[in-house]
Formats: sequence, C-alpha cells, structure tokens
Amino acid sequence: MVRRLGVPLAAVLLTAGGCGLFAAKPAEQPQLERTTLRVGVGNAIDTAPLRLAVAEGRFRQAGLEIQLVEQGQANDGLTKLTAGQLDVAFASDVALFHAAAGGTALQLQAEAYTSGSDTMALVTLPDSTYTEPSSKKAPTIAVNILDDLDTLAARSTLATAGVDKAKIKFVQQPFADMAKALADRKADAAWMVEPYITKAEKELGARILADGARGATLELPVSSYASNGIFAQANPRVLSLFRKLVGEAQQRASDPAVVRAALPRFSDIDKTTASLISLGTYPSTLNGIRLQRVADLMHGNGVLADRLDVQALLPEAMSP
Repeated sequence: MVRRLGVPLAAVLLTAGGCGLFAAKPAEQPQLERTTLRVGVGNAIDTAPLRLAVAEGRFRQAGLEIQLVEQGQANDGLTKLTAGQLDVAFASDVALFHAAAGGTALQLQAEAYTSGSDTMALVTLPDSTYTEPSSKKAPTIAVNILDDLDTLAARSTLATAGVDKAKIKFVQQPFADMAKALADRKADAAWMVEPYITKAEKELGARILADGARGATLELPVSSYASNGIFAQANPRVLSLFRKLVGEAQQRASDPAVVRAALPRFSDIDKTTASLISLGTYPSTLNGIRLQRVADLMHGNGVLADRLDVQALLPEAMSP
C-alpha cells in the first residue's frame, strides 16, 4: 500500500514543484522614485519619436506617465528646467553645451536628432544673384536664433567655401519671415531647417545655396533631452527607464515612413510636405564621442572659451 502510494506522491511533489512550489520568485523590479515626468518638446521633426511613443501609450505601459510640455520659443526649455517647471527639457546641443559651460548643472538623458543631407541649409530665392557660397565675401545671413546651431553651422559651411568667418553678418529673423527678409534684400541668404526648406521650395521656388550638413557638420548632432543635475541624482531609476523607452522610440523612427506618417498628427506639416522633407536620423543611445563633435566645433569657433568634456554630462552608468 505504501509502495503503491509512493510513486504518485513523488509525482505530486514534482508536479507541485513545476507549478512553483520550489520555483524561485521572480526578481522584483526596483521601485521608481516617481511615476510622472514633465518633458519639454519643441521642433516636431526632432521630437517626433517621443511624441509618437507617448501617443501610443508606450510609456504608460511601462508604468511611466509622460506629460509633454510644449516649449514656446526655441530653447526656452532650459529656462523652464531651471525654474523647476520641467523635469526633462528639449534643446539644441549648442544651447545645452553653452549652458553647461556657463555653470548650469545638466545631465543628458537622450539624443533627439542628428542632421542629414539638406536638413539644414543656406537658402536663397530664385532671382538671387547669390549663386555660389563663395561669391560674396561679406554675406548677410538670416538666422532664427543668434549664437546657436544656426550661426555655428552657417559659419562652418561658409568657411568651408572659403569665406572669412569674421566678415559674415547675421540678422535674426523668425523662419516665417525669412522669405520676406530675402525679398527685401535684408539678407543675402537664410539659414533654414526642415520643414521650412521644403515649404520655401514649394511655395517660392527657393533653392539651396549650400547643404549645411557637410564637412565639419556632416551628420552633426542637433538636439537632445536633458535634466537638471540635482534632479538626475535624486531620480536615477525613473530617468534610466525614460532613456530606455526613448531609445526604443528612436529605434522605431529609423524607418522614415514612421516619422513621415506621424508628423501631420503633431504639427502643421501637411502630408505632402511630410513626404518631401529631408530627414536626419534619430540616435537610439547617448554617445559622448558623437556629441563631443558639437562641443569641439563650438570651442574651435570661439563659442566656448574652454573645451567642454561632454562625457561628464552623461549619466554615471554610461561613463567609462
């Protein structure tokens, strides 16, 4: 009797073990310091992957609520970050590195966008006599923001063509007013980015005088997301999750069709323009070596007095 019951009893015990009686408990996920992040967003093309991932609920599925905050003027996310109105800000890499060099404690969280062919360019109207970048020795260039990527990249592009950087004059104009500035001869060329380049080509017959993503600015990092250094120290786990999810969103955006389809949902870019614009790339990981190119270009052009070590702005877990 006992012998006959022994085998079934062992089988029961084995079966119970297989059901979890002796199985190891799954490792608990570390608790997030918070479950909501206020994240600034600006240029729709640069921030398309993040916007799309939030709209699709991918962050919420991972237990993180993202409150997107539209940044009005370019780079005002840094002001909001300093004022405590944002947890993560979006800004041009030039603006971020300028702030960091000035003593602002920042930690980079993700790269947003990298330039591609004709994603930024010097543009002129069809009747302009400015037909070669080197044909004017002291050109006046309209830019959206002074002392930012606009002026830095324009100087580099014109210097490559043989123009003395010291003789270039910059005038600030909103993108929407650049065509008028060109027509009124207030500027010889305008430094534009997409979608304004494509819109100017479609509506005005504008032409590209020089591609701004060549030479020293070839595949140049354009923009990133960053948090305040103190906030980053206090919230390492939630920011680690944020970086992971942004990386996944950026990876999905490696298919240009995904971005082109999404843009009309988040901006005033219509479907036709979205299908025509030139697109750069969306890095899925932070790369200090890649970003150092921007800081070194700034230093080489006198924008930064001293060389900035970008690696010091990365999360400790990503530092060598």
